[in-house]
Amino acid sequence: MTIPENIHPNFQNMITRKGKESLLNQHGLVVWLYGLSGSGKSTLAAALEQCLYDEQIFTQVLDGDNIRSGLNSNLSFSDDDRLENIRRISEVAKLFVRAGVVTIASFICPRNELRAMARKIIGKKDFFEVYVECDFETCKQRDVKGLYAKAKTGKVKQFTGMDSSFEAPQPRDLADLILNTNTQTESESLKQLFQAVRPRVSSEKQ
Repeated sequence: MTIPENIHPNFQNMITRKGKESLLNQHGLVVWLYGLSGSGKSTLAAALEQCLYDEQIFTQVLDGDNIRSGLNSNLSFSDDDRLENIRRISEVAKLFVRAGVVTIASFICPRNELRAMARKIIGKKDFFEVYVECDFETCKQRDVKGLYAKAKTGKVKQFTGMDSSFEAPQPRDLADLILNTNTQTESESLKQLFQAVRPRVSSEKQ
């Protein structure tokens, strides 16, 4: 994106990221959880936040529905607006991570190109990609928010997994971690997630 000539970003006179991380006694990181609706993203995001809070790690959760009810309430679910949704979220997450905050993002983020854009904006070393894998039929059966039923009757349009596609990471090792919530319990997935994240945000020598 080209910055207009009348815009002059200024980060030089601000307290450095290192200084903020030192104050918080932690390292900033974006934990990017994505998957189909009903896969367990939001549940794991909230549970991970609680685990990190218990360890005195300062966090911020960015959840899809919360963001779309505020910052991105003017966006639809068209391809262009999905891209803009993720772009804005990524820019916000980048600001949080610069402040030393462990930022837990939970979004469907259905295409590889969207995740690649997020990774580029945030920065590869600050981006921990977690694919919350769950097959369509299981998510449909769970239907925690009733969205699959509404999509079936046409009340919800452009619904991911039905009339809008979802792309698993290709290749699969693009994801730093894959949690299969078909085969794992919530506690098993959380344990695996926490064990992967905790050393990355700790200021202590491992």
